[in-house]
Amino acid sequence: MCLIVIDEMLKSVRNIGIMAHIDAGKTTTTERILFYTGKTHRMGEVHDGAATMDWMEQEKERGITITSAATTCFWHDHTINIIDTPGHVDFTVEVERSLRVLDGAVALFCAVGGVEPQSETVWRQADKYGVPRIAYVNKMDRTGADFAHTLKVMNERFATKCVAVTIPAGEGEMFSGIIDLMSMKFRVFNEASFGTSFEDLDVPDDMIEIANEYREKLLEAVAEYDDHLLEQFLHDEPLDTNDVMAAVRKATIESKMVPVLCGSSFKNKGIQKLLDCIVDFLPSPLDKPAIKGHDVKNPEKIIERKPSVDEPASALAFKIMTDPYVGKLTYVRVYSGVIKAGSYLYNPSSDIKERIARLLRMHSNKREDIKEAYAGDIVAVIGLRKTTTGDTLCDLKHPIILESMTFPEPVVSVAIEPKTRADHDKLTDALIKLAEEDPTFRVKYNEETGQTIISGMGELHLEILIDRLMREFSVGATVGRPSVAYKEAITREVECEGKFIRQSGGRGQYGHVKMRIRPTTDGTEFRFENKVIGGKIPREYIPAVETGVKEAMGNGVLAGYPITGVCCELYDGSYHEVDSSELAFKIAGSMAFQNGARKAVPVLLEPIMDVEVVVPEAYMGAVVGDLNSRRGKINGMVPRDDVTIVAVSVPLSEMFGYANTLRNISQGRAVFTMQFAKYAQVPIEVSKKMLESVKI
Repeated sequence: MCLIVIDEMLKSVRNIGIMAHIDAGKTTTTERILFYTGKTHRMGEVHDGAATMDWMEQEKERGITITSAATTCFWHDHTINIIDTPGHVDFTVEVERSLRVLDGAVALFCAVGGVEPQSETVWRQADKYGVPRIAYVNKMDRTGADFAHTLKVMNERFATKCVAVTIPAGEGEMFSGIIDLMSMKFRVFNEASFGTSFEDLDVPDDMIEIANEYREKLLEAVAEYDDHLLEQFLHDEPLDTNDVMAAVRKATIESKMVPVLCGSSFKNKGIQKLLDCIVDFLPSPLDKPAIKGHDVKNPEKIIERKPSVDEPASALAFKIMTDPYVGKLTYVRVYSGVIKAGSYLYNPSSDIKERIARLLRMHSNKREDIKEAYAGDIVAVIGLRKTTTGDTLCDLKHPIILESMTFPEPVVSVAIEPKTRADHDKLTDALIKLAEEDPTFRVKYNEETGQTIISGMGELHLEILIDRLMREFSVGATVGRPSVAYKEAITREVECEGKFIRQSGGRGQYGHVKMRIRPTTDGTEFRFENKVIGGKIPREYIPAVETGVKEAMGNGVLAGYPITGVCCELYDGSYHEVDSSELAFKIAGSMAFQNGARKAVPVLLEPIMDVEVVVPEAYMGAVVGDLNSRRGKINGMVPRDDVTIVAVSVPLSEMFGYANTLRNISQGRAVFTMQFAKYAQVPIEVSKKMLESVKI
């Protein structure tokens, strides 16, 4: 196929994600999109466990999305690659890595719940990666739905201006359709045809005034980004709809504006308009700037790759999956060039050539073989051996390293032990595969206790992983109680010294260092500064000292938890012409740090979670009292209709089993969300008890 034609085709590609707070209706919306674009012939419902995109057993049982599923559909001669991301905060990494490779996003909001905590989290993640988005206010048919309030709160909470392009005709049980502010038409959906057919009527008389008000706000907002339209707007001249659409598209792609739509996915109202806006307003790969990367030989040098098939091939692996039929699947976003099945690509991160055995276009967990993938495509690759999440794949002759991804540290751990000898090997293999798939899942072997410790982002995260171990990998295992990932920190600046001398006949060992250690003030986990002058320690031994300090930080002096937030300044020392070695200086660095850490008044740190509880007024006292007993610090209370939203900071160690307690004290009517906020010092009384139990 002619390269110019392929680049032209890129204009009609949309790589989008659907992101939101848990239970805002992401998966239901995706199911409707697949139905209206002809990808599926029946609508799967989340509550029936029949949603196409929720294909894992655990997703069907719990009615939540756990892993981001990818699919491709077509609308008005456009190709739409969709990634349906999870809403639960434990799986936020799935959202993070999806946003890294997407060009645009649809942010879903519940018309009743409004802007909820996880909505803000995913919005900030989209800001971090500069992803343009449109917003869709769902569940307009629900009792308590309030479009105006949701739009108002969006504009209060988010920096980008959110402007309605459709508004609801009625709310709750009275919701009858949507009013398109561009064409000023009232769209009524035929319920007998599941919303596939609809009529565009004149705006009802009782809605004309409010529709004109919203249209005025839309035109006012658009005119700010287009001088020609501003001129016409100020002179009360009629604005051309095509000009308005072009201006909205430009402002959306530049992330200066977010078009807001409304509808009810469950009642099949508003999805076609959402699809139109995905095509009309969200960017194609050609609308995005060239991707930047580093030269493999000279990391300081920045290289650009334009989204064109003429450029050398470059792609980013953003997700690994273990497929029971084909083995390891690697999802990649192709940023430039062409990737062909059977060809070789270079992975600069692990410095190896990888063979592209097969290329697949995915539809949830079904697949279709393709021969080539072009710039802008999101595809799955079979045959990659050493490629992990965040790795770059590129042309052998034109290497580049694209910016990798950063993932949060896990905060909850459990011990896991195989039940039988046969389970031992199965467990090891399964843990390796799961760790490959999920960068926030860590596995560590504790030498002292002989236990395997697995760590994740929360109780639900670990629960799902353990469930998968037992079902998918048929591993028999015993699991301990969840434990918190504590850390240690120093609170004072101290000088310390480490001297390692070993003489046992023949060549000995000699390493001697003097350093200052102090707490960092900017949140940096570790900083090493070399202030040695006059060659008192030869240059080649300095990295060994840094390695020794890092290793010593992995095992704290209070209770063996990792030490964080340390600035280490190496300023003096001595060496022996014959006996000094890297090993000697590594051990000396480790000894010096441990000596210093004991003197630097070490403290324990614990993970603090931001918790938001939505509680009916009747149970307010009991819920707040319970949170106070968990060492919770109330940050604010916002009344909304007949419920109150309580924002509180609580130590993670106090939150185990909270879901059951909250259900009991509120008769199942209160709900909560929780996400990691920061590490903070453990209070002295609690710290004393913890240290006493460690000593016992």
